[in-house]
Amino acid sequence: MTITRGWVERWRSEPDRPVLVDAVHGSAWSGRRVELRSAVFAASLESRGVRAGDRVLLSCSPSLETVVAYAGILRLGAVVVPANTAYTRTELEHIVGDVRPVLAVTDAGDDRVPPLPLEPLSTEQSRDTPIGLERAASVAGRLDLEPDDALAMVAYTSGTTGRPKGAMLTRGNLRAGAEALVDAWRWSPDDRLVHALPMFHMHGLGAAINGSFAAGASMVVLPRFDADAVVAAVHEHGATMFFGVPTMYARLRDAGRLPDLSHLRLLVSGSAPLDPALFHAVAARAGQAPVERYGMSETVMLCSNPVEGERRAGSVGLPLPGVEVRLGEGGSVEVLGPNVFGGYWERPDANAAAFTDDGFFRTGDIGELDPDGYLRLVGRASDLIITGGYNVYPREVEDAILEHPDVVDAAVVGLPDDTWGETVAAFVVLREGASYDADALAAHVEPRLAAYKRPRRWTPTDALPRNAMGKVRRDALRDSTSRP
Repeated sequence: MTITRGWVERWRSEPDRPVLVDAVHGSAWSGRRVELRSAVFAASLESRGVRAGDRVLLSCSPSLETVVAYAGILRLGAVVVPANTAYTRTELEHIVGDVRPVLAVTDAGDDRVPPLPLEPLSTEQSRDTPIGLERAASVAGRLDLEPDDALAMVAYTSGTTGRPKGAMLTRGNLRAGAEALVDAWRWSPDDRLVHALPMFHMHGLGAAINGSFAAGASMVVLPRFDADAVVAAVHEHGATMFFGVPTMYARLRDAGRLPDLSHLRLLVSGSAPLDPALFHAVAARAGQAPVERYGMSETVMLCSNPVEGERRAGSVGLPLPGVEVRLGEGGSVEVLGPNVFGGYWERPDANAAAFTDDGFFRTGDIGELDPDGYLRLVGRASDLIITGGYNVYPREVEDAILEHPDVVDAAVVGLPDDTWGETVAAFVVLREGASYDADALAAHVEPRLAAYKRPRRWTPTDALPRNAMGKVRRDALRDSTSRP
């Protein structure tokens, strides 16, 4: 039972059951239509010369057509290479030069992609191409045949430090990751997810789409996140689940819309750390604590707070079914499981360092395990600040700063220092109307942090630079200190 064969069998077993809903137009696509449209898309790719094993760049805005394109690429046996729709041509040139896709699937009129062997295809072109309809029936018998060990996706890391690397995920990795979420989150065919995430990363693809399809559930697709639009979609389409990044929950809070989510069965947060204060705000106003989980481009999903059981603020929860988590030297988080990738695309140097001798993947995260087995992430090994010979993890310092009532966002980095090696520097975003007072901020953290952990440099800023996943770009903060 391959990943896509499982999807197709569900669609065929209940062909009239809604699978995708367009939040803007209200139209619903049944299992029959999604199965046909994804077969048509696969046929369109094949008619242009794409074959099983070929890499296909996918960089499209969220839509029902994008979901179908993603499914069609996988059904053909080709390899999906998701790419951020905000990437410039220069950024795409790195991915294209590295993984060498044969064709790009983009929004109509998108001219960011460098020339490829095959002419680009937009989701609109596929829909309107007669040859796709003509070939779909003959192609359908050759779809969904690739085995679990066949490459399915090359997912590029978010690149907050250094150039992105392509994580090679098999069809079995994607299937195992989705099935673990279905099990852990009690995902059923009766669930309906409001999908307001981008469709170029593991949250929007590996969790939201793959999980929904694996569960036989349905999705309401929004073209972009908007607090009012999310609430409207929840109520108009009978949703039961919402997945978001912390920034989305902050905007729902600020818009006063969290109480409107109170009847949902499940709220999930991921892709970036969830501030404990925001966790408690969601719990109080939406009537349930959000389920914070932990995943990576290289692993699909790894841990989750329980659906039935205690959801702990500041923790990413317990290992998902089939996943082993342990702490190595210095608290390094190491993982093993059928969801974990096999290595980076054409990067033997990175692969040698990425895995332990007994096969565990070194995530690069630093964590703590409590006596009940809950995992708390305290930082990235690459973010570690060493000042005067002492180790400082930014997350701990940021949590202390965020307890100040005037601070709404904060990030900490290490800056070169002739005396200390590195010095702790804090960037803070204040609530509207608050006055910046570095002495008051320093006094606030003094009883909360050892002297060597306290920031020696404070910088107010209107907003922190973040990537598409909501993760702080610490490299950009460091660079900003060197500019005049």
